[in-house]
Amino acid sequence: MGRYDVGRYAEGETAADGQAAEEMRALRSRIDLSGLPPVTRMVTERIIVSSAEFSYANELVCSEPWLEAAVGALAAGASVVADGPMVAAGIPGELTICKAGESLTERLARTAGIPRAAAAVRLAFGEAGPGAVWVVGCEPVAIYEILSRSVEPSLVIGLPAGFVAAVGAKQALRDSGLPALTNIAEKGGPAVAVAACQALLAAARPADQPAMSWPDKPVTGWMGAGDSSSRSGGR
Repeated sequence: MGRYDVGRYAEGETAADGQAAEEMRALRSRIDLSGLPPVTRMVTERIIVSSAEFSYANELVCSEPWLEAAVGALAAGASVVADGPMVAAGIPGELTICKAGESLTERLARTAGIPRAAAAVRLAFGEAGPGAVWVVGCEPVAIYEILSRSVEPSLVIGLPAGFVAAVGAKQALRDSGLPALTNIAEKGGPAVAVAACQALLAAARPADQPAMSWPDKPVTGWMGAGDSSSRSGGR
């Protein structure tokens, strides 16, 4: 089945969360994404399940080698940096970093005259260092701050929602050449950013470890809309 066994991935979800497995079966009865590369398929399917938006099949922009590299980094213990509490709440693990709600972030934003989201990125990078997986589902300004600093990410998941700032930030991310997962439309939000990260974490999990359950409480927010260096493309 190859390095990333989508069948084992689905079976793991069944063991961890019966409702999630039922949602996955319903998805696969309505759209066939089996032609996608394995990790791209995992990510695309989980995003669609989290949002009930089939349009993501054609709107996600990603590269299978970049996704594989991120999976490898996560398996090796890379940190996950969340841009806000709603994203962090959906990503379990002691290596998850979120500075958005800290008092130091507020002080840095005030003294440096920058948005809090930018201050959170600066502080998170100081803790995570190079090689982290960055997950942006709330704050477009976080993407611009990531681009302005040499964070050397394993991957930037850039999926905020919005008609102007978010669209511009996602375009800038695609144009930057950094390894990224994003989309070409206004859709996005914490739920879909979390879904993408969860798929990568599931792929990074050793075969002998139990499947990771989805969050006990749903991650709410705008639901959201990038290739295998092209677009995912459903049928």
